[in-house]
Amino acid sequence: MEWSKHNIVGRTKPSGTPFVVNLLSGNADLLDEETASPLLEGTPPREESEWVAKGYRVDPAEESRRWKRAYLDFLDSREKDEVQLFFVPWYGCNFRCDYCFQEDYGVRPASLTEEVLDAFFDHVAREFAGRRKYLTLFGGEPLLPGEAARERIASFLKRAAAADLEVAIVTNGSSLVEYLETLSLARIREIQVTLDGPPESHDRRRVAAGGKPTFETIAAGIDAALAAGHVVNLRSVVDRQNLDSLPGLAEIAKERGWTSSRGFKTQLGRNYELHSCHAAGGRGALYSRVELAEDLARLVRERPDFLEYHRPAFSVSRFLWEHGELPRPLFDACTGTKTEWAFDYRGRVFACTATVGKPGEELGTFWPESRMDREVVGMWQARDTVTLEECRSCAQALACGGGCTSVAKNRTGAIASTDCRPSRELLELGVGAYLEP
Repeated sequence: MEWSKHNIVGRTKPSGTPFVVNLLSGNADLLDEETASPLLEGTPPREESEWVAKGYRVDPAEESRRWKRAYLDFLDSREKDEVQLFFVPWYGCNFRCDYCFQEDYGVRPASLTEEVLDAFFDHVAREFAGRRKYLTLFGGEPLLPGEAARERIASFLKRAAAADLEVAIVTNGSSLVEYLETLSLARIREIQVTLDGPPESHDRRRVAAGGKPTFETIAAGIDAALAAGHVVNLRSVVDRQNLDSLPGLAEIAKERGWTSSRGFKTQLGRNYELHSCHAAGGRGALYSRVELAEDLARLVRERPDFLEYHRPAFSVSRFLWEHGELPRPLFDACTGTKTEWAFDYRGRVFACTATVGKPGEELGTFWPESRMDREVVGMWQARDTVTLEECRSCAQALACGGGCTSVAKNRTGAIASTDCRPSRELLELGVGAYLEP
């Protein structure tokens, strides 16, 4: 018998309580110092039976068989998952956010035509036949103000309704009020809107093209969308400039009645250097994953009521707290070309939202002709913790999943490379925040 190579061992922060997590066996335990010593020091335990029963100590051959079964289950489950199909009707935007990375793309303007829409929906019906799927309008800003933009979006939504496809929308929220009637043309799954804090913080970062503040206009749109029965996913893009202002946003959400709505949920997105650095404070304003988690854990300790507004994931910690069990092993964190694709009004096909619009990242076209670079698509689809050399011997692989392909490719130039997630450090913070007595 040997120690499982999938044991993740750490100490909670800030108290230092030892713990062990094993995604393959599905077990997690807080430990006392005496019990933890075998895992922390690599010495044989006094009692082996419990370690074996929980999969922390294993017969390597049996663990290998268990791993293969879990991998096949993962692949089978992914084949049955919904596919999210993003569509960019234009890259234009009425905001000038200080961290927008798309401004570097230099995409030439063009009009979204009926011909392109017909080709897109034909492509979806043909290439994703038999798959559960939904559409997401993305940008740029898909809900640009003005009659011409509304007419184009209405045409898209009518086609979605005819195809019996739900539509999600990623918008800055500034035109939500004027679009509500248009959105009634299709089944809207959710509307993602971004607020980066209370007005004094948000309005420094996300301004209209003319420099005007945008918080109150967006907040009024959220009010109207929730009142109309829509699901609103409120996202904040976080860096060192605005993290500590988030409790103020939470207070506003409570005061306006958002948090009491069944259709309201939240997410945090880390402002990071995807293709280039865009932040008001430069690279120094950007968090690493661990740094953001550390400051979030501090914020939660100082303001535990913040968890009523948003619960940080801290790797698998939140899932374990909310469900009382670990999630299934994650063999692949990248959804690009598997359960996510992105398309734009120029007829181009991309792997995901991290690459859509970026010159040189096209995988093919759906208009004016249908073609695909199958070799590159195959490289995207083959990339997972099984094919990535660094992942094969990593204890954290089944929590990390190899990270983001786009980030890895930007860093190394190769699709088959890793974007390692600090899963153990995130667990140390998350287990301490959620699970420690």
